Amino acid sequence: MILAERSSHWFNILLELSKFRIALFVSLSAFTGFILASGSLSFDFILPTIAVFILASGSAALNHYQEREFDCMMKRTRRRPVPSKRITASATLAMSVGLILIGLLGLYLSSNILAMLLGLITVVWYNAVYTPLKRTTPLAVIPGALIGALPPAIGWTAAGGKILDPFLLIIVLFFFIWQIPHFWLLLLKFGEEYEEAGYPTLTSRYTNKQIAKFTFFWIIATVLISMIIPVLGIDSSLFLYLGLFLCAVWLLLVSRKLLAFNNDTVLLKNTFININTYILLVMCLLTIDRLWQIGA
Repeated sequence: MILAERSSHWFNILLELSKFRIALFVSLSAFTGFILASGSLSFDFILPTIAVFILASGSAALNHYQEREFDCMMKRTRRRPVPSKRITASATLAMSVGLILIGLLGLYLSSNILAMLLGLITVVWYNAVYTPLKRTTPLAVIPGALIGALPPAIGWTAAGGKILDPFLLIIVLFFFIWQIPHFWLLLLKFGEEYEEAGYPTLTSRYTNKQIAKFTFFWIIATVLISMIIPVLGIDSSLFLYLGLFLCAVWLLLVSRKLLAFNNDTVLLKNTFININTYILLVMCLLTIDRLWQIGA
């Protein structure tokens, strides 16, 4: 009984340190890139996808270690494993380095050195560039958006796709643009906490209503980029055009209330859920269309 409780305790800590939902999303976007490049559902995608998940988990754990002092200052993060002292900082660092090395080795052995290098670049950009940059500029999210844009490229190259393929580049751009409104919705909700922890934020320069409008315009940019994807796609079908159009219209309609934003926390929560649902729908549409075209 005691052993089971201890195992459950450490498992929950591992889930928190790995930022499980984010790591899962990263691995799904890498999976999407793999399928778009290979056009098949062979078992070859399994190991690279798992490697990306492990790599993302290690990078997230390293971020916990890096921001442990600032996490203590925010209500949203003070219960994380390190600031709450459920695990030591040194143990977190050791675990994160181990996971990163395993993830990189897994990418190299299951695919190729290019995919591994892209994985390494992603980790370096997140932990060595974006994380410290957040302490110096409120616009860190823009270069930081590259972090979420690279996983599809990792999956694409793991499947043997060319890194400069126009189709991959538009996918990368789409993921890049999507992350900016995604982050600014979080900023609208937790801006005061970021400021209390000493992070420079846009909320100190602009009103929440202005940031909400900026966010909506970035959402418009996101859906416009999505409509370009089929143009550069591989034998894209009418199904993909129609699906992306309907998803775009839906997201714009449910997000338009941001233009009249009045610190409505329910609206922020719903819009955040909607924009995350949107990216998952787009990934599903791209994957299904690619497999359909190969099958046809």
